[in-house]
Amino acid sequence: MAKNKNRGYGFGTTPVFLASISTILGAILFLRFGYAVSNAGLIGTILLVLIAHLITIPSALAISEIATNMRVEGGGEYYIISRSFGKIIGGSIGISLYFARAISVAFYMVAFADAFRPINQYLMTKSGIWIDLRIISLLFFGLITWIQLWKGANMGVNILWGVFLILIASIILFLFGKALPGTVPVPLTFKIKGADPMFKVFAIIFPAFTGMAAGVGLSGDLKKPERSIPIGILSATITGMFIYILVAIKLHSSAPMSLLASDPLVMSKIALWGPIIPLGLAAATISSAISSSIVAPRILQALGNDNVLPGKKINRFFAKGKGKVNEPVNATAFTVLLVILFILPGSLDFIAQLITMFFIITYGILCWISFLEHMAANPSFRPVFHTKWYISLIGGIMSIIVIFQIQPIYATLAILLMFIIYRLILYSHKDENELSTLSQGLIFQITRWLKIISQRNSKKLKPYGWRPSVIAVSKDTFERISIVDLLRWISYRHGFGTLVHFIQGMLNKETAEKAVEIKGELVKLVEKGGAGIYVDTIVSPSKKSAVAQIVQLSGVSGLDNNTLLLEFPKEDPSKIDDVIDAAKFALSVRFNILILRSSSRHFGYKSRMDIWITDKKYRNSNLLILLAYIIKGHPDWREAQINIFVAFPESEIDENVTNLKKIIESGRLPISFKNIRPVSFNPQKQTIESVVEEYSETSDLVIIGFNSANLDNMKGEMVKYNKLNDLLFVSANENILII
Repeated sequence: MAKNKNRGYGFGTTPVFLASISTILGAILFLRFGYAVSNAGLIGTILLVLIAHLITIPSALAISEIATNMRVEGGGEYYIISRSFGKIIGGSIGISLYFARAISVAFYMVAFADAFRPINQYLMTKSGIWIDLRIISLLFFGLITWIQLWKGANMGVNILWGVFLILIASIILFLFGKALPGTVPVPLTFKIKGADPMFKVFAIIFPAFTGMAAGVGLSGDLKKPERSIPIGILSATITGMFIYILVAIKLHSSAPMSLLASDPLVMSKIALWGPIIPLGLAAATISSAISSSIVAPRILQALGNDNVLPGKKINRFFAKGKGKVNEPVNATAFTVLLVILFILPGSLDFIAQLITMFFIITYGILCWISFLEHMAANPSFRPVFHTKWYISLIGGIMSIIVIFQIQPIYATLAILLMFIIYRLILYSHKDENELSTLSQGLIFQITRWLKIISQRNSKKLKPYGWRPSVIAVSKDTFERISIVDLLRWISYRHGFGTLVHFIQGMLNKETAEKAVEIKGELVKLVEKGGAGIYVDTIVSPSKKSAVAQIVQLSGVSGLDNNTLLLEFPKEDPSKIDDVIDAAKFALSVRFNILILRSSSRHFGYKSRMDIWITDKKYRNSNLLILLAYIIKGHPDWREAQINIFVAFPESEIDENVTNLKKIIESGRLPISFKNIRPVSFNPQKQTIESVVEEYSETSDLVIIGFNSANLDNMKGEMVKYNKLNDLLFVSANENILII
């Protein structure tokens, strides 16, 4: 075959079909399908075949879809997964897939030796000689190894032609065989006495259907993988399904149930020419071994090329190839040692169940990738071949169900091993730990729909369902972080916070680049502090114009913004003018206004919070109490005591305290009545400022309401309270209820 410089051997569609169908029609078909029919009945067996294909067909469709959307290189399933989920996740799955493929070679070789059991029995009868079947496995595996190391994949594919013809001949001769003496018609649901449970039967026969993706492993050697992969694996999967159903029907009608259960080679007694069945078994297992032995080293080579394995030397070693087609010599040599290690014990059951777990997990991952690609609606995802999202979803869900139905312990071990491998790769590739395009697209779609749904339902929101959606605007974010801390406390669980860093100036290339740079620093700042808030920047000539733009923007969370948070330092009252001018724009859109007067004490020990209620109309009371409750919910303030001071002239104090207790009780807020502190004062002799200072001088945060209608007069009020530290002025411009 002509060699393509960029596409290895430049295979067409036929090798993909041959590799897949030769692996699907494997040892289970010839050795254990009679057992399935006798233990599950004909209807039960067909049902199990269909259940299995609820995984394999969606997987075949998913592989086809993803493969026709990208330029598929060497590594097959590994390439598809890693280029969709990233090399960290893809690498962990690729390593486990490599071991599954490599160990499956041992499985096929041990099963291959069973084809020589009749010869062994003949030799034992005639001469008393019994050949250890493991020797046969090792000898034929040596032959396969020689083919791979010295002749390459091209020779392996040529052999696939021969074994495929034997497979077809054995199946045809079996299907045209005659019923055995003593065969009587039985109901379609008939089972032998003491039959095994359905899912135990399923666990034994499912490895028969795991060969679907064998042809994908040739991706690096295909001339047109975007065409060959869909046609090859889909045709092999559907062909295999019909062959298994036909074989089940023939077994049910051609042999007694007791013989199906006891004789693994019962097919040889039904076939027109009996010896063709052991030959077919040998052909099936040797072809499956060839397919996996071609694929496994290429997966390992692809892992080395992507530098996924630990250590540069190890990656270079396995990435090394031979000749113009880059034959994976080192990867093949390592695979040989691994296969021999698993051939020597000769235990089929353990190997079969273990590799089945890895294969089903791989199929499930592929289905989930296809499903997520549909959900993400990435415009770059434009496959030539299309499937439906719900088909991939069915395959993904069925994969999860089936692995735990087959063997919960092996399923748990397989998933745990994959997680450990993932963590090891992540540890050695810390710089590559980023969201892939797929994840970003999915998050985008979820956010988009949530925002749309939230906006459509916004008119239905009631005053008692209020939650804070706060925009904090500051020019001095990095110099004074009090505003950042207050924002993260308010938005911890019950609300959403957006921090906007104001950059003064005109928007141009220089300021735009500065904004991008500062935004990156903001992300690091809030990430380091564990703050769950959104950050952004804005370039504007003045703070006033910046706020005018910001309050018109829709909320990032899908919830409309409803509160503006501004800040100025206690030590520099000259900044109050900018704050008040900016706050006026919040009134235009009926925003609640929070103005923090920060101090060098930086909220002290966060052990005491004082609320002062002085307005007879209780215009701000609900918001004051809710904010205190929300802030206390943050771990930083969890041990804090909330004091509610009700300050009125003596003649009005009892009535106002009673009203306040009703608000707290109806709202089921975790505030003890003993913390409600009535404070009566004589307005003729005392100012409210002096009263607040007297009681709250040592408080870590004092919250006071103000009337936004008097915003122009607030500058004089904000410079008062000299004895207090961090002080939050609050004006509620929404109807907020506590019930």
